[in-house]
Amino acid sequence: MTDGDRRAQPDVLCFAGQDWWYHNRAHSDFQLMLQLAKTHRVLLVNSIGMRMPSRGKSQKVLQKIWRKLKSILRFLRRPRPDLPNFHVLSPLVFPAYGVPWLRGFAAWLVRAQVRAVAWWIGVSRPAVVITVPTAWDVVRRLPRQCVFYNRSDKHSDFKEADNAFIASLEHELFAHADHTLYVSETLLADEAEHTGERAVFLDHGVDLERFSADGLAEPADLAAIPRPRVGFLGGLRDHLVDMPLLAAVARALPDVQLVLVGDVPGDVGPLDGLPNVHFLGFKDHAAIPAYGAWLDVGLMPYRDTPWIRACNPIKLKEYLALGLEVVSTDFPAARRYAAHIAIAAGHAEFVAGVQQAVAVADEGRRAERRVLARRLLAADTWAAKAEVLERLMQPGAAADSPRTTGKPRGTPERTSHRSAAR
Repeated sequence: MTDGDRRAQPDVLCFAGQDWWYHNRAHSDFQLMLQLAKTHRVLLVNSIGMRMPSRGKSQKVLQKIWRKLKSILRFLRRPRPDLPNFHVLSPLVFPAYGVPWLRGFAAWLVRAQVRAVAWWIGVSRPAVVITVPTAWDVVRRLPRQCVFYNRSDKHSDFKEADNAFIASLEHELFAHADHTLYVSETLLADEAEHTGERAVFLDHGVDLERFSADGLAEPADLAAIPRPRVGFLGGLRDHLVDMPLLAAVARALPDVQLVLVGDVPGDVGPLDGLPNVHFLGFKDHAAIPAYGAWLDVGLMPYRDTPWIRACNPIKLKEYLALGLEVVSTDFPAARRYAAHIAIAAGHAEFVAGVQQAVAVADEGRRAERRVLARRLLAADTWAAKAEVLERLMQPGAAADSPRTTGKPRGTPERTSHRSAAR
């Protein structure tokens, strides 16, 4: 990109909801910033958190503190040689938000580091994207072109945070953001009175090229597990994932291997010791397509909670792009794809759905589902989502994209089985 091109594009400052160095890089803020960094100078600030980890509320407290310290020691890096305009900052943080003067100090500390780094790399008056609500304390006193609130989750429902405090920041962002970007139609509808015409249903994207690629080599640790394989690609957080449901699948279908690829932050409860359950641990996002490509069925085993009802898991589109049979518990975001996945209302239905999905899964059907997915998700690439955000960065831009989309674009006739949803 030439200097002239760069001057024509606004710089972008993003306060991410995750940490680049130890979280899954599938998250929307990471993916959007990688796309924008092709034509914009981007400074991504790793999550400044919503609470201090504490015993009794947080799992693996010392591990979480240690990994954050290691991230902070990296401070400023350019982690992608192919994207020289993409910078990642891990600021020194002190997330003690419960005491007013400490809250003010915490915001000043992060703001000072962001100002210094922005000056050093040439970022000025950027378009600001906020995913974690606590970043508003930092951003409110930063010079900027515009503010986007990336409403990826309802953070005030996070069980470890001060819910009332986080809710107050969410409402401040509703009032001050130029646009609120939603990935959940449920959240958009629930919060319409606060966001009005400034709300945009952006949805999540998917990397179709990576998740529908042919010839992905079978990972060695997965190759040791016999088929059929059903799997969940994601962190096993017990407040989100229904562990008893997964255990019910493993017990009811002893000849089916349950493969769990992701971080295990705590006790796995009823899954412990089951012979057909395989924990493969956290994998870099670049490796995930290969693991998914060698599964037979992708699982969405979520609990029924306010957090889940307001979420939109990226992995659903990734499962579809891989051509997997998909079995999910019932929540609003899943219903948008009800013609293409099995949705179960309870444990018994979920187990039956998995059994049926295993029975019909084969290479021919998978190839057909991958072709279907490319049509279904053609307008939902991360590049397309970044283009919407880029248009909204222009001065005076209106939220002219549809507030809701109803069914996924290009929804054809039903081609897959489906358990009774409701």
